[in-house]
Amino acid sequence: MRNGLARASIRFRPASFVGSFVALLLGAAIIAACGALLQTGITAKADPVRYGHAPVVVAADPYTSKVINRGDEAETVSAPLPEQGRVDTALAARIAAGPGVASAVPDVSFPVAQQHKKPSLTGQHKKPSLTGQHETPSLTGGSIAAAGPLAEGRAPSAREVVLDQQTARTAQLKTGDRVALTAAGGTGTYRISGLATPSPLGTNAWFAPATADRLSGHPGKADAILVTPKQGTGTDALAAQVEQAVGGKAKVLTGTDRGMAELPALAAGETYLIGLGASFGGIAAMTAVFVISGTIALATAQRAREFALLRAIGATPRQIRRTIATEAMMLAPAAGLLGAIPGYALARWWFGELVSRGAVPPQITLETGVLPVAAAVLLSVLSALAAGYFAARRPANLRPGLALGEAAVATSTLGRVRTVFGIVFCAGGAAAAAVASQLSGDAAATTALGVVMCFLAGVALLGPAIARLSTGLLSLPLRAGAAGAPGSLAADNTRVNARRLASAITPIVMVIAFCGTLVFMQSTIRDASARNVATSVVADRVITPGNPADPGLPAATASYAAALPGVESATGILRTGVVYEAMQSLNSATALGISGNPAHLSKVLDLGVSTGSFAALGDSRDTVALDANLADTLGVRLGDPVPLRLGDGTKVKPKLVATYSRGLGVGQVLMPRAALTAHVTAPYDSQVLIAAKPDAEQAALTSELKNLAPTATVTDAAGYGVQADLNQELGAWANTVMAAVLGGFAAIAAANTLVMTVLDRRREVGLLRLSGTTRRQVKGMMRWEALLVAGTGLLLGGAIAWATLLPIARGVTGSGPSVPLTVAVPLAAGAVLLTLAATALPTRALLRIRPLEAGAGKQ
Repeated sequence: MRNGLARASIRFRPASFVGSFVALLLGAAIIAACGALLQTGITAKADPVRYGHAPVVVAADPYTSKVINRGDEAETVSAPLPEQGRVDTALAARIAAGPGVASAVPDVSFPVAQQHKKPSLTGQHKKPSLTGQHETPSLTGGSIAAAGPLAEGRAPSAREVVLDQQTARTAQLKTGDRVALTAAGGTGTYRISGLATPSPLGTNAWFAPATADRLSGHPGKADAILVTPKQGTGTDALAAQVEQAVGGKAKVLTGTDRGMAELPALAAGETYLIGLGASFGGIAAMTAVFVISGTIALATAQRAREFALLRAIGATPRQIRRTIATEAMMLAPAAGLLGAIPGYALARWWFGELVSRGAVPPQITLETGVLPVAAAVLLSVLSALAAGYFAARRPANLRPGLALGEAAVATSTLGRVRTVFGIVFCAGGAAAAAVASQLSGDAAATTALGVVMCFLAGVALLGPAIARLSTGLLSLPLRAGAAGAPGSLAADNTRVNARRLASAITPIVMVIAFCGTLVFMQSTIRDASARNVATSVVADRVITPGNPADPGLPAATASYAAALPGVESATGILRTGVVYEAMQSLNSATALGISGNPAHLSKVLDLGVSTGSFAALGDSRDTVALDANLADTLGVRLGDPVPLRLGDGTKVKPKLVATYSRGLGVGQVLMPRAALTAHVTAPYDSQVLIAAKPDAEQAALTSELKNLAPTATVTDAAGYGVQADLNQELGAWANTVMAAVLGGFAAIAAANTLVMTVLDRRREVGLLRLSGTTRRQVKGMMRWEALLVAGTGLLLGGAIAWATLLPIARGVTGSGPSVPLTVAVPLAAGAVLLTLAATALPTRALLRIRPLEAGAGKQ
């Protein structure tokens, strides 16, 4: 019986089921997209290219890990290293001693640039110029031990180099020529001793092992050790020998895992995809549950008379519930499967954008397996079943003899359990917001999701009561006759049919709450960062790399600039990252390695010192200055050791010598450059900040700086601000996409719900028309109801967004939320226009029906 009844219901009442189907399909699409990103992050691999000829590769772990005790259980948390980790070259000799090892070759690669001499500078400074404009592409240097066969010439000695044939041809160089090259470890002129065939490692220039070790900038360290076996030794046996020789000091990789050593960015890409897919997928799943539950509950409530009739003719409560469950099982799987099509299209676009923006390396391919689809279908089915079950409780429990009469009476009262849970969720959101107001930094930011979801759950549960109260207050002018008969009708309808309006208000609240929180949180952080940069960077001139492809400015740039006649001080900025432990997780922060005299740092960077002094940074490499929020997060005070992990994973505990207030957007950690140089991928400065002498002529100073670094860009303090904005671009884009996807989903759900609500009022509209109400008055009534729904949704959603943003903004930035009118006004206007359009179009359809037919139609 129930299958036939369910099929008949879908066949003869398609309007109710189309709305439910749309909600299920959209929810499944978002879940499938997030699932595809999550699966890609979990299974991401990159086939080795440079290391393809070596069956075993020894490399540093690209992650840093820590064991966290959570109650009685121990859990390992990890985070990708901001910089490339390295292994000791001394391990190569131990590995090579293995019985099955044919060779163990350290691979070290580093950026190399061709240097061209410029005229020496005028005045007292007589230093040679630094790196000139490259006539050849950016080169990668390495040890001759890792080179392929030489096409001509011989291996290099200490002052010689081997170039690959294509590079030499491009630069019009040949064996015996001399070429000036610069690298992180120094600059010099080298004789070309030979030419090599193109290398599978991607290296362009090879030096003698000792020279390569010095020029790399991290002597005694290698990117990886490439191990090849003797004839007859299998990969597994070779890996076992290498494991024994390494003794746990590095990772021994085989198969596709070797791609991790070749592509250090793979670890960060995996982590980003997993974090994005899991966190956003979780939010999307909860949002989908809200939307699907509300839509199916509305569709079930609209059929109250139908279920009452079934009860009146003898249908049991079990049969009613099973009929609704069967309908859900007929709709949800189909919607979930169809939703995978737009879901995977969204995932492909999303993944492509992440690759183009550098968040994910292009060597990773998007995984579109069956698991995300299965998860989407399962969530759709469970949500539909749960929503249908709870919505069917009242019609299934109606007394058969009085079923039709009870179903005809609209009720806005809430059950005791629903009321209690709604109050608990609202109280939980308020409590979480209050706790967040007492926190700072990361601790405050992590409360955002909890605050929003608690409030949304409370609004969904208490929807009818909230709708009755809110629309009652907003409709006071309408009841007073301010908008005539249409306004008065709208006010009466909103007061009586609060349960119906709650289904339309909740998605509007979700749109405003999600979009407002995500977009305005990012705008708050960006505005605070921009203010910090504008206030902090007081340098007269800023030198930045002229070509984005360049690794940066050589370390000597700052010292050479400091010797210029018009320069009072020059500070090099080595930008890197550090990892710290907070709230039982590992987090990263931007770190700046500063060169020059730290006592003069305030002449180029006024970071608002709170405690201590930057001058103490020069006393020892084991010193650090922290942003005050980060110091609070770590719970450290002046003189305390600060547990940090440098970019390559090295654990340090420098002494805290200063805290400052304007680190957001500039740098949360300051350390001496010498303490960081050996722990970065390429020890080049991202900027050099110049403080000019009071009597210096600015135009002449700019000219001298350009002569010093011909390929660099010399600007005023705004040059630092551009770099700071670029560092936040990815985060801002990610939040905008999340807001657009969630907001778009909720907006479509809101329109879908409004259409369902209006189309269900055929009988009501027909009776109004029969009683003499004009078409214009009906349209006016619907328009005012739409405005009441939109106004209520805007007020509630705005209140939730503000309650979430206020404590977080104060904790992270020290100021209130930044709400740009250029974003807030279009967002509010879009919600209002969406509500009006979703109401006006189905109203027009209803008004095309003749009053007699409409009045006799089903409710």
